[in-house]
Amino acid sequence: MRLRLSRRNLLLAALMPLPAWALPARTLQFPRDFGSHPDLRTEWWYITGHATAGARVFGYQVTFFRSRVDETQGMQSAFAAKQLIFAHAAVTDLAGGKLLHDQRIARAGMGVAEASESDTRVKLRDWSLERQADGYHTRTPASGFTLDLHFAPTQPVLPQGDAGLSRKGPEESQASYYYSEPQLATSGRLTLHGQPFDVRGTAWLDHEWSEALLHPDATGWDWIGMNLADGSALTAFRLRRRDGSALWAGGSFRTAARVLRVFSRDEVSFDAGRKWKSEGSQATYPVEWNVQTPAGRFKVKALLDNQELDSRGSTGAVYWEGLSDLLDERGQPVGRGYLEMTGYAQSLKF
Repeated sequence: MRLRLSRRNLLLAALMPLPAWALPARTLQFPRDFGSHPDLRTEWWYITGHATAGARVFGYQVTFFRSRVDETQGMQSAFAAKQLIFAHAAVTDLAGGKLLHDQRIARAGMGVAEASESDTRVKLRDWSLERQADGYHTRTPASGFTLDLHFAPTQPVLPQGDAGLSRKGPEESQASYYYSEPQLATSGRLTLHGQPFDVRGTAWLDHEWSEALLHPDATGWDWIGMNLADGSALTAFRLRRRDGSALWAGGSFRTAARVLRVFSRDEVSFDAGRKWKSEGSQATYPVEWNVQTPAGRFKVKALLDNQELDSRGSTGAVYWEGLSDLLDERGQPVGRGYLEMTGYAQSLKF
């Protein structure tokens, strides 16, 4: 019997809810855990940052996803789509007031797409993210822009949650292995509509992998990853119910002196401020937030309202992800990073 699977059916199969089991606590091992974990269902490598070229300021994100397709795991054919690789890339052009976005999807194998298990080395056609001796390098020739950037670590890896095991809900099965690399020194070239810019800046990397993430009552999340000017790093997130209330929350703060504080679920709150409505999806997003954490109360302010991404051609989601400033209680800028909001256009399910 010959099985025919469309790309849409492969994606739906990869994202179907399955019975989940609790991930065991374990010590993250590097460089092995820089690589992929195909035994678990969902994984992503996520780099966000800001960079300048003279007076021009840009935001950017590059994300590679790996998703296991359970229905094909027993197939013997080399053409069986046992793993899918997705990728998103985007540039926020503040001077032009625009967000440019592109996306890719392919089955792993046949030299088209791959995610190495030994180290960070993810490829999807001519897009790539690779960890080298002196840091990470990405090249993403996309529609309207190209990112050719190098990211040099300036700090140790930051394990999130309990030594790298991060809870994402009230049940133990709702968890992921998760680490960050904040304060990455960025250099390279960003090309926008054929015009090259030699840029420098700061970036943030997240790597997360799990068997299951969302509680059935969760419809999406709000998340920030902020590099502070003094060298510290702030993560905060919450998962929302349909009525907007918090189902779960967490995060961490690491000082420039490497003192780490991990937040419990009742120590983080997100209070929405000014909102913006998308003409495309008709979704309404808070583009300013007041975020309370044990490290202080901060205001998060988007630097461009329209940073909504339509990824229905790959992961199937419409979400908001964009360059934002972090302000202290006096309204003074103390950092910059990315705000991500999912589940506002439609409930997000994993």
